[in-house]
Amino acid sequence: MTVTFSNPPGVHTPGARYAHAALVEGAQRRLVISGQIGVAPDGTILPAGAAQIGQALENLAAVLSAHGMGPGNLVKLGVFLTDRALIPVWRTERDRVLGPIAPCSTLLLVAGLADPRFVFEVEAEAVA
Repeated sequence: MTVTFSNPPGVHTPGARYAHAALVEGAQRRLVISGQIGVAPDGTILPAGAAQIGQALENLAAVLSAHGMGPGNLVKLGVFLTDRALIPVWRTERDRVLGPIAPCSTLLLVAGLADPRFVFEVEAEAVA
């Protein structure tokens, strides 16, 4: 088994010491993706709400694509929101990006994220 950590193009540079993804290769490939936030590839933090959720999902898609995967490879999502009012926004954006794909998922309401400007974070695991 081989584990390769990566920070693919199309996603912002990590703000701390972590990788956006860990690809586990052996008999099958398993991709573990760090929490993606509403930060554009140029490092711009998007406004709260739908913009951050949409950008985080774009970041997730970029990480998947960089490893030859797409939404159909997702097996687990971990979703973190700081505001209960964003749940319908999350669900709308999730459906837009994932369509009928429904991986295992956990949704948590949290008091805050790493930066007080962040209102949403999504982590994932995918297999191929």
